[in-house]
Amino acid sequence: MGEESVDRSEGFGEQLLGLLLDRARQMAPQMIAPLVAEEVARIGGRDVSILLQDYAQELLVPLPGRKLRVGEPEPMAGSPAGRAFLSSDTVEVPQAHGGVRMYLPLLDGSDQVGVMALTLDTVGDDDRRLLRRLAGLVADILVTKSAYTDLFFLARRREPMSVSAEIQWNLLPPLSMTVPQVEVAGILEPAYRVAGDSFDYALNNGILHMAVIDAMGHGLDAAVMATVAIGAYRHARRVFISLAEKYAFMDDAISRQFGPDHFVTAQLMHVNIATGELELVNAGHPAPLLIRAGRVVQQLESATTLPVGFGGEVPRIREHTLLPGDRVLCYTDGIIEEHIAGGEPFGEQRLIHCVNHLAEEPSQGVRADLRRLSHTLKRERGGRTSDDATLFMIEWHGDSTEHSAAFG
Repeated sequence: MGEESVDRSEGFGEQLLGLLLDRARQMAPQMIAPLVAEEVARIGGRDVSILLQDYAQELLVPLPGRKLRVGEPEPMAGSPAGRAFLSSDTVEVPQAHGGVRMYLPLLDGSDQVGVMALTLDTVGDDDRRLLRRLAGLVADILVTKSAYTDLFFLARRREPMSVSAEIQWNLLPPLSMTVPQVEVAGILEPAYRVAGDSFDYALNNGILHMAVIDAMGHGLDAAVMATVAIGAYRHARRVFISLAEKYAFMDDAISRQFGPDHFVTAQLMHVNIATGELELVNAGHPAPLLIRAGRVVQQLESATTLPVGFGGEVPRIREHTLLPGDRVLCYTDGIIEEHIAGGEPFGEQRLIHCVNHLAEEPSQGVRADLRRLSHTLKRERGGRTSDDATLFMIEWHGDSTEHSAAFG
């Protein structure tokens, strides 16, 4: 199709998006990516690729299908597709033989699904506006269709995954969330063998509810216990209000189901996203780290509380107040107890050093920074992750009109 014959008016763009939505509604999941390529061709686009992030968050993997450009997986670090994914911004790369290769982040709300790549002969503002909307619609369709197919799971899985890891990945909420007042992200390691670690969150009526857990043991037993713990937490979150009640409900569920010799360590938080007031219950976890202006300034201490399942007393809630731009980093003991060369544990001070070192490079947002921190920690441990190692980060922006780029 010649460039001069392509209609990219706003009216045509709305028609194209509507047509894609209508056609996708009853289409089989494996036909979605080819359908996107067909619709992109209507505006003069070609060489369409749909790239999904792998579970280890190291690669962007192309979906197979007719009419698609299917190449090798692209690395998150250093590739145009990776830059688009990590920054959540469109990346444009002029091509040597003419045209522009565009990489558009596929965002389900604020959670990154992957990247859509395509080539246009020329690119104008109307094209950019239409393609951003198209990428948003494609992301929503992929997420919806993924609920009843294994196609996208198989594309993202780059090595064999344990049963316990599959249970945990199916248990997780979206790995990141961004609203004007607060941003969160989490990451699990080892991606293909994780068992007892998990996290959960929800934003209800201006309160961010968050939990990070670590069920004792390994393998399937730990995954089952973690499932019960997260299930009890979600039930309590939807029925009760206070952290103390959540803790008590989870404690009772674990004790009744598994007996007195089983336990789950947990951190439970409430964050008022309007004021920055934070409530914390720490039941056997390492204390969260408070990061201000890119550097760790303190641990967020709390009263000693028994792990979930031991029938502990009603926990005392510790309160802290965040400043705009503050980050809170929660982590499980697998991060600091991993043994490095020489047999010594990795330790909290090495973790703090890695967090502080992160501030020496411009921030790309909580999700990208947490991924970079996780991969840095893994390299520092010599590539070893013998126990579950979970990171969860919250950044409180404060009043959205006053939020500034404090981390880059």
